[in-house]
Amino acid sequence: MQKLLLLIITIVFQLFVLTSETVAQKASQEVAQAVMNDVYHEVKTSFKYGLVLVPDDNSKLIDSPSVFRNNNKWYMTYLVLDGTGYETWLAESDDMLDWKTIGKQMSFFAESDWDRTPKAGYIALQDISWDGSYEWQRFQNQYWMSFLGGDSKGYEAGLLSVGIAFSESDPTIPHEWQRLEKPVLKSTDKDVRRWENKTIYKSTVIRDDLKLTGHKFVMYYNAKGDSLNPDKGAERIGIAVSDDMIHWQRFGNDPVLNHHQGITGDAFIQKIDSVFVMFYFGASWKDTKGAFNRFACSTDLIHWIDWNGENLVQPSEEFDNQYAHKPYVVKWNGVVYHFYCAVNKLNQRGIAVATSVDSGKSKISFKQ
Repeated sequence: MQKLLLLIITIVFQLFVLTSETVAQKASQEVAQAVMNDVYHEVKTSFKYGLVLVPDDNSKLIDSPSVFRNNNKWYMTYLVLDGTGYETWLAESDDMLDWKTIGKQMSFFAESDWDRTPKAGYIALQDISWDGSYEWQRFQNQYWMSFLGGDSKGYEAGLLSVGIAFSESDPTIPHEWQRLEKPVLKSTDKDVRRWENKTIYKSTVIRDDLKLTGHKFVMYYNAKGDSLNPDKGAERIGIAVSDDMIHWQRFGNDPVLNHHQGITGDAFIQKIDSVFVMFYFGASWKDTKGAFNRFACSTDLIHWIDWNGENLVQPSEEFDNQYAHKPYVVKWNGVVYHFYCAVNKLNQRGIAVATSVDSGKSKISFKQ
């Protein structure tokens, strides 16, 4: 009798937990859907200002902007790709429209390290408050970056993995960052899921101050795997978590954002009031050509509801008529700035910005 009673209590408890989780997830989804339209009108940028950074010659490509603020000035980390791979550079600006390159943060190395060629760095632990400070914050007296690394030459070639870089020095002064000896996420890890067992790409790391995931830090990263059709070859966004920025573990079994074809990638997170907004890009979807920027919303950093309306940025101009993708969106003094990677049909690649007010037209153009 006691065993039967214990079994009944266990079943009731499990049903209660399952029901509570289902209700919480449903409530999260309903809240997100209710504010989707408001978020869209808050973040949309109807005016393409144009290019703000371009390569110094046509043999190079510029990619993946990350913007932060320090001592009343704006800074941008970005990637330069030549025939070898990515390096991470730094630019500065007073107004987010006129930018000047000031130096390098991560370079190629001659030694046979796992990351000797591409070193594509992305800001970690930034203030994600919408219209906030956009400060690059420290943890244990260090600034941090996640980065994409590998040892093969070419555009995102060979085995690519996520590494962690850190520095005690001022991130506004160009200098080489230290790196952990080994990558923290690889597509060859023992715990890798099928949807990410081919290649891992860009990552972004934020604080989880409320420990919604049960951990201090959350990494969003996009990856491609050998999933069964119709998902085969698709790229999608998953989560990893950490409590010390050094040791990372995968979170959950499935991606948190997946369109089952083409690319879903390069997440950038902002918090607007109580809603987390994930800006990301899509490419090669069934009904949309080229590459374009969109968003999804969440109240718990885990369950994301996709916006089903118009793209935020898409190909339309001579400088971005092939791809308009890889978003970094901030609001300052009432103006929204949507930085993105612009690629034209000549495959020239640079950094462009669209704004929520008409800021005129950029004087920068690709070299012919």
